[in-house]
Amino acid sequence: MVKSAARRKTPPARLDAVFHALADATRRSILRGVAERPKTVGEIARPYRVSLAAVSKHLKVLERADLIRREKRGSFQIVRLNAAPMRAAEEWIRRYERFWNRQLDALQDLLDREDSR
Repeated sequence: MVKSAARRKTPPARLDAVFHALADATRRSILRGVAERPKTVGEIARPYRVSLAAVSKHLKVLERADLIRREKRGSFQIVRLNAAPMRAAEEWIRRYERFWNRQLDALQDLLDREDSR
């Protein structure tokens, strides 16, 4: 079995690849679509006003981050979500949640004090 480029990367490089892939609105939209169900490249490209080549470049970025898997079925490529790499991103973000929760709690306290005046 051939390992994908993303799985051969070091953990920090994998996380960088995931954040890079998620940084683009079109790629996030593509991920939402294939999270609903596997789709052909043509089905993925249909809602966008870009060429198939442009969609293919987005898919390559997602594939390098290991966020999608492609499967050849006849003349079609079926693309499906691989959500596992997003767990590492979620864990990284969760480490910092306490910082913004403190800020949100402080904002709520300030708003409550303003309301009580």
